[in-house]
Amino acid sequence: LLSGFITYASMYAFRKPFTAGTYEHLMLWGVDYKIILVVTQVLGYMLSKFLGIKIISELKPDRRIYTFLVLMAIAWLSLFLFAITPFPYNFIWLFFNGLPLGMIWGIVFSFMEGRRNTELLGAGMCVSFIVASGLVKSVGKYLIEQVHVSEFWMPFLTGLIFIPFLLFGLFLLSRLPDPDPEDIQARSQRFPMNSHQRKLFFQEFAPGIIMVVLIYVVITIFRDLRDNFAVEIWNSLGYAEDPEILFKAEIPIAISVFVIIALMILIRDNRRAFYLNLITIFFGGLLVVGCSILAHYQIISPALWMILIGFGMYLSYVSFHTILFERWIALFRRKSNIGFLMYIADAFGYLGSVVVLLYKNFFEARHNWLTFIYSASYLVGGITIFLSL
Repeated sequence: LLSGFITYASMYAFRKPFTAGTYEHLMLWGVDYKIILVVTQVLGYMLSKFLGIKIISELKPDRRIYTFLVLMAIAWLSLFLFAITPFPYNFIWLFFNGLPLGMIWGIVFSFMEGRRNTELLGAGMCVSFIVASGLVKSVGKYLIEQVHVSEFWMPFLTGLIFIPFLLFGLFLLSRLPDPDPEDIQARSQRFPMNSHQRKLFFQEFAPGIIMVVLIYVVITIFRDLRDNFAVEIWNSLGYAEDPEILFKAEIPIAISVFVIIALMILIRDNRRAFYLNLITIFFGGLLVVGCSILAHYQIISPALWMILIGFGMYLSYVSFHTILFERWIALFRRKSNIGFLMYIADAFGYLGSVVVLLYKNFFEARHNWLTFIYSASYLVGGITIFLSL
């Protein structure tokens, strides 16, 4: 549990700290520079997910540690080049930062899948990206405001701070024992998949894969909007002088999601757990819509609204990462692994994020991020409710 949490949380120090900067008054090609940075990194991350459909699904256990270290080294070097390359030419390095990082989830989770307690292990790992995103942005904002580090050097230095934690988490992962015979009996053995096996799996489950991927796409878009522009949203809500809010607001979300997801290990029957997970995703969408309605009528405060939409969104989002695909494979017992399904979903999820970011900049520029994400909550929640049903 600790190994996944520490490793993946530390990875976020190489991925998300640049979003703690606002890059005010910087423009490129008529586009806000922060949007350029976010889109550039997401393009790399998105391409990584498409590559991961093959690379992660085929990755052999004895290559995990080496592959992880190489990918993280490339990501950190890219942040150094981002710092030393003059504006506006430095944005390109965030593409090369996102390109390796998109495959880290698959490597880390490959240590954990196919076990009777996979939900518990996965919940700890997924809680890390709820907490870590706010944590590394708080660290980044502290470096800018208190240490007076420039917005361009801040991401590299934030990564430097978290390197010891990253290596410690990886050491713990390397000590995890393989799934035992009881794990294999309960959840099925996991195998690397070649192209023929991936094609057969997709053909068999195509309608279900398409529908759950569509749900995941809208949730990923919403999650990225709320996460990448959290500083701007909280500033609009009146918390500009409270950088800790970026971290504090995510703690109740992380704890609640962790408890709910971890309890799924108590359900031994894979069919029951599979469908209960779809119901959980449904209620996540319902909460996003419901709390937005309550905020519209001023029944709840804007800050509580921000926390509740995060909870509803992450409840659905983490369900994909920890339960849905895990129990899908365990239920039908096909020769496969979670990396294949997860990277199909992630690839199209991040493609959707890029499209929406560009749409916001060119067609909705008059609306601030708070207004935009409030409107998006109805659409995202509605699609999640409909497709999960």
